Amino acid sequence: MTDIALVYALFPDEASARNAARTVVSERLAACANLLAPCTSFYEWGGEMTEASEIPALFKTTATGAEALIARIAELHSYEVPAILSWAAGAAHPPFAQWVHDQTRK
Repeated sequence: MTDIALVYALFPDEASARNAARTVVSERLAACANLLAPCTSFYEWGGEMTEASEIPALFKTTATGAEALIARIAELHSYEVPAILSWAAGAAHPPFAQWVHDQTRK
């Protein structure tokens, strides 16, 4: 087991995903962020079925830093209720885990 956390969030467009990624990495809340290929999301909102193109992003941080990262992503987000999820990494390559810790130290 490792104390690395992964945080996943969906953004309405690439520009907002890039902004959030650059901000949280520069603020050292995340060691890195990966913007993934656009996806199509289906959900009910306001009583109506919605189909939207979104940009998924995956952020790497420490387990102790996950809550602060989630809060900051929510501040930067344009959605009323952004989908932001976190889970612990079950294992990590030790040099990578050390790098995540080093990058997220303030």
